[in-house]
Amino acid sequence: MSPLENWSEYSRFFTALLVILDPFMAIPILLSLTDGYTSAERNRVARTAALTVATVLVLMALLGETLLHWLGTSLGSFRVGGGIVLFLMALAMLQAQVDRVRTSRAEERSAATRASIAVVPIAVPLLAGPGAMSTVIIAMHRSAAPYHAAMVIGIIALVCLILWLVLRLARPIGALLGDIGLNVLNRLFGLILAAIAVEVIANGLKQLFPILGT
Repeated sequence: MSPLENWSEYSRFFTALLVILDPFMAIPILLSLTDGYTSAERNRVARTAALTVATVLVLMALLGETLLHWLGTSLGSFRVGGGIVLFLMALAMLQAQVDRVRTSRAEERSAATRASIAVVPIAVPLLAGPGAMSTVIIAMHRSAAPYHAAMVIGIIALVCLILWLVLRLARPIGALLGDIGLNVLNRLFGLILAAIAVEVIANGLKQLFPILGT
């Protein structure tokens, strides 16, 4: 694989992960769950959520292959399944809704009773949900280069840094964009995610049925 192809793969992974996490989607939920919090408390929630997301995704990147072997699942079938999850998420984003693949109504209602809303439901499953987990596992299998794992983990860290910045600035961003602006961003991210999902499904089908690639 040439350096240009490497750069294309990593830039595509960065875009996919950022779109899947969609920190702007989390802004109204964060503000609702932290209503009455001080700025320092809200910043602590944002930091804890970003660190939790980073930890979960790095663990999935490192342990994903072992998990697939343990479950007896091929990478091709996992790609198809993960692509379907991403497509369902994209459809919900195109409607400016929080999809139930990420989190259920029961989890949202019980959030106020949790010891830390930063971990549940904001970090898991709202942000680091099935879509993000499957994406990092698939990304780890795209290359056998010795630096590949470090690049994937570095991109996860970079995306989580952006996530932290957006969540930390949730109140001013929410006030600036308003509900309409946030919905427009969600729909734009949903369109991008739908295209990524189709590509993931197509690659998975080619791996399951090699005749499709001829």
